[in-house]
Amino acid sequence: MIATAVLLLLVLIGLSIPVAAALGVLGLVLDPLFSMLPLSRAMGELAWSSSNEFLLVAIPMFIMLGEILLRAGFAERMYGAMALWLSWLPGGLMHANIGASTLFAATSGSSVATAATVGTVSVPQIKRYGYNEPLFLGSIAAGGTLGILIPPSINLVIYGVLTNSSVPKLYLAGIIPGLMLAGLFMLTVIVACVVKPSWGGQPVKASWGERFRSLQHLLPPLGIFFLVVGSIYAGLATPTEAAALGVVGALVLAAFSRKLSIRMLRDALEGTMKATAMIMLIVIAAGFLNFVMSATGLTDTLTKTISGLGLSPAMMILVVVLFYVVLGCFMETLSMMIVTIPIVAPVMIALGFDPIWLGILIILMVETALITPPVGMNLFVVHSIRKGGSMNAVIVGSLPFVGALFLMVALLAVFPDIALWLPRVFG
Repeated sequence: MIATAVLLLLVLIGLSIPVAAALGVLGLVLDPLFSMLPLSRAMGELAWSSSNEFLLVAIPMFIMLGEILLRAGFAERMYGAMALWLSWLPGGLMHANIGASTLFAATSGSSVATAATVGTVSVPQIKRYGYNEPLFLGSIAAGGTLGILIPPSINLVIYGVLTNSSVPKLYLAGIIPGLMLAGLFMLTVIVACVVKPSWGGQPVKASWGERFRSLQHLLPPLGIFFLVVGSIYAGLATPTEAAALGVVGALVLAAFSRKLSIRMLRDALEGTMKATAMIMLIVIAAGFLNFVMSATGLTDTLTKTISGLGLSPAMMILVVVLFYVVLGCFMETLSMMIVTIPIVAPVMIALGFDPIWLGILIILMVETALITPPVGMNLFVVHSIRKGGSMNAVIVGSLPFVGALFLMVALLAVFPDIALWLPRVFG
């Protein structure tokens, strides 16, 4: 049964069938093969039950928040400020890529949106300042992955829904690992450019006056971050309500900067609807597939198989990491989370792992999948922004940052308090 399901999934993905359709078709195929009852008749009820969770309303809100900030021009000004403050480091504007991604991640909640936003602004600087193209592109793709770890994160909301975990605690747990990972990415750039100084391009010169004047452009995203996250931990709003507050705050900032218009709102709403429709279709299709897997006994079989291996906790972490590394080479990250978490989380939690810590570990592995070929979404996003050249350049440039991600996973495994300290103090 397990072999049949895995083989069918690989075939469907190999045929380039859209992920949501592949998950739904797999459920429809497994139904008559392994079930005595017509499980497909429950599709309507499952579609409703998997999409009417109040917490999921935060997803379109966070998407729209990022869309408004992008279309109002805040992202470009924010990148310019980061460039003035960080370009003195070995690697110059590559640190601005990571710094701007870190700050934009604190408002958008989406890795793809973060990579696309920062990439659109920064890619033209490669030839202008003579940077090593693969490493520069890799820094954009890697920096974009921070969008799903640093709160507010859409993927952490979905993990919270799937495991019935506290989203505010997950948000707290993601702050320190997110900042540490950004630091590791920057350290990767520094090491590469110290070894090969020519990769670092020409330095961007700026006076202290210019730097201090640019700080005003960092205030809008920071203000939105404190509005959203602060309202949650002050007990004033739920994550969903905080997301709505963020949208209102972004609209006020856009109006204040005279960027609010009917056309801008239309474009932001259109982008929000497209992204939300894609995400919710994956959620519904994966919900049906998980139901079929559970009803046919596939989930229990997998759980018993894994539990029966008698592995130590350290070995189980290694198995989970390898599992997500391999699966991330073939599946889109959101669908991978929705399909695997109902299987992986119960086993790991039963072995004594903290569900909040496990959520951060899984998010780190999902981040790795975003920049590993052949289906790393951020690789495609960055490559599409270039409008030319080989995809290999993006892949090669991302490899050092994959190493930084694995180092972060190792640190998290050895020192769980990296993720658990803030939830324990403020939870």
